[in-house]
Amino acid sequence: MPQFMEERLNPNVDYGSGFGSAYRNWITRTIGGDEYRSQQHPFIIATMNVDFERQTNEIVEQVIDLNNRAGGTLRGFRVMHPVDYSTNSYRDAPTAFDQHLPAAVGQAAGVYQLTRWYGDHTDLECQRRRIRKPVAGTVKVGVAGVAYPAGQWSVDITTGLVTMAANKSRSITAITKAASAVLTVGTNTFAIGDSVAISGVVGMTQINGLRALVTAKPSGTTITVAINSTAFTTYASGGTVQTQPITGEAVTAGCEYDIPMRFTEDLSGSFSNWDTIDASGIGLVEVLNP
Repeated sequence: MPQFMEERLNPNVDYGSGFGSAYRNWITRTIGGDEYRSQQHPFIIATMNVDFERQTNEIVEQVIDLNNRAGGTLRGFRVMHPVDYSTNSYRDAPTAFDQHLPAAVGQAAGVYQLTRWYGDHTDLECQRRRIRKPVAGTVKVGVAGVAYPAGQWSVDITTGLVTMAANKSRSITAITKAASAVLTVGTNTFAIGDSVAISGVVGMTQINGLRALVTAKPSGTTITVAINSTAFTTYASGGTVQTQPITGEAVTAGCEYDIPMRFTEDLSGSFSNWDTIDASGIGLVEVLNP
């Protein structure tokens, strides 16, 4: 039986008892009163409690039915956390530059894991959340501070893995000095609208590390990029142009996300009268490996 159901707990259910965050901290106190603190892992675990008093038919549809299909505590499901559902300041509209996008562990090159960092991502102990359940249609990706065209990446909304499209790469043999530089790259598959980065050029070194869109294909062996090279030094030799990120380029992303959660215990409640159920303290806890 699958351990996760790709459906969302109805966000109209009242979260009357509130929410919390749990951290895997170990605290040891010595006889002398000193404290020694360590952390098992840096991943935040969200918790929630659901309290409500509703008409029976509505409760059955929204919570009891989900609990039964989940097998109680067995299977997880998506939950919109009311105060933490966006990579941009918790609840603001996401942008392509909200969060650093790390390479996905155990995946091929060019695959990244959506991640929400609660601090400096360069700090190995920074608290974080691997975003496994992004909301469809909300993911945005950036490379080197520029929005990355949607056709050059894809996202799996069941895992939060972002995969870059196959790399298009060509050696450069000439670059013009112009308001929009023209690169001679030989027969190629670059398309107008592709985002490309340039590296390894000798002579016109100012162009190295720049990323821009392909704006035209004057011939079968040249591409025009949105880089003004008029004031650059003259091209001498070498260089590569490619679509996937080059060394030193920051890869970022933003999205809205659900948190994978499960019930913490079997469901119970009481009838406050014949057609109304009073249910309190229904616990939910984040699942780190949905």
